[in-house]
Amino acid sequence: MGVGVVGYLEVLESVREQDDLWALDDALVEWFAGNRTAALTSLMVTISWIFGPVVLPLLVAIGGAIWGWRTGQWFNVCVVVGSMLAAGLLSLALKYTVDRPRPPEEFWQEPGGTHTPSFPSGHTLCATTFVLVTGYLVWRTDRSLKVLLWWAAVSVLVIGSVALSRLYLGYHFLTDVVGGFFAALTILGLAIGVVRTRDLRDDHPYASAASQRVVEAN
Repeated sequence: MGVGVVGYLEVLESVREQDDLWALDDALVEWFAGNRTAALTSLMVTISWIFGPVVLPLLVAIGGAIWGWRTGQWFNVCVVVGSMLAAGLLSLALKYTVDRPRPPEEFWQEPGGTHTPSFPSGHTLCATTFVLVTGYLVWRTDRSLKVLLWWAAVSVLVIGSVALSRLYLGYHFLTDVVGGFFAALTILGLAIGVVRTRDLRDDHPYASAASQRVVEAN
């Protein structure tokens, strides 16, 4: 959570002071807008649509129901769903607090396609939260190097492609997507805190003894 908060504040300062990473914002928006192809645009639109505010919640709901039904790990499902809700609310709160304008609409792939402020990128924040929290919960149940490597690879692929799609389509600046990534790290830290608190409670000898007495009484 500390890394997320500090990183987010550093990017926000760059935006407000108009220095450091901010210097690449306009140049990248213009470059992507001038180098689009039909095939790549279709791919980026699809990625952005999948991880958007309509499809991603449906995927989380359906995937969570299947995960819980097949494994009985409903606590993990609740952590993922709770993290996604927190990410959505945090995204809106930060957007309207900072109230940064989007890139000029002339660079958007679809003019009029969005109406919320620009910083941070909600798509990036939610996609990052989804893959990092889900990956952590999977790795928690099977702490193998194979799972860790898969988690890292999928995280890089998903986060990178979603962030790139928002830049490519002209809806966000570079600092928006980087800020969204760091904001998601705070959600990951919160989720890990919730999970570890539960684990420590369950591992506590008094808690274990109390649980055993309840089982015996039933």
